[in-house]
Amino acid sequence: MANNNRQYSCEFFPPRTDNGRESWREALAELVKLKPAYFSCTYGAGGTTQEGTADTLKQILAAGFPAAAHITCIGSTEDKIRDLLNQYREMGVNRLVALRGDLPEGMADPGVFHYADELISFIRKESGNDFHIEIAAYPEKHPEAENLQQDMANFKKKALAGADSAITQYFFNTDAYYRFVDSLQDMGVDIPIVPGIMPITNYKQIVRFSAACGAEIPRWILTRLEGYNDDLESIRAFGLDVVTAMCERLLEQGVPGLHFYTLNRAEPTSTIWRNLALT
Repeated sequence: MANNNRQYSCEFFPPRTDNGRESWREALAELVKLKPAYFSCTYGAGGTTQEGTADTLKQILAAGFPAAAHITCIGSTEDKIRDLLNQYREMGVNRLVALRGDLPEGMADPGVFHYADELISFIRKESGNDFHIEIAAYPEKHPEAENLQQDMANFKKKALAGADSAITQYFFNTDAYYRFVDSLQDMGVDIPIVPGIMPITNYKQIVRFSAACGAEIPRWILTRLEGYNDDLESIRAFGLDVVTAMCERLLEQGVPGLHFYTLNRAEPTSTIWRNLALT
């Protein structure tokens, strides 16, 4: 399954407690053994986790791996984004995941940037090609988009604003991914679109996450998961088998890589990674 032209990466979120930071450091120590192309770190809406993001990125870089910083624009200003770009450049970060971000409850005015394409254009104006810019993709439609066609039109705006590649929201329906990519190519968008991969290890958690982000869980998977009740080991084994098989199909079809949403845990991602014999 390995292909030297593909990139495999992992995503973290900034831990917020002492126990969380210790667990994350243990996860990082395990996942660096897989030698991913890079690790990314998320960024809270309105900058709520800016300090935690910077600290997480520093530790990734100290471990000897490239780091990708998530950067959101809702509630921000040009000066704040400019300062962040300078900070990341000085740290040695050369990859960004540029996102609009969620509008915090009660915020009526999103600020100077309304959409991710505006943020990407600003980054390119300020930084040229200093950063590799990733954008988000939603094969099954962004939850706030009126329809998939509108969502793809918005994606094209982001791509043309200066994005180098994209990472999808996780999915379990590979046909949705293939049709999304094919449709974008018909629209003249040909940047690499890397599937985002979410290991299934907890029934209630994956149902909750999927409802929030609009990812469909096929009925046959839900039925099997429901049947295990509280048998956590069976849920984990079945879930990792399902996701491994999906990744195999994606790799056989020539996807440009895989991006794993680790939830700051090493074992589920490392199990799938080793099942696939990734390098």
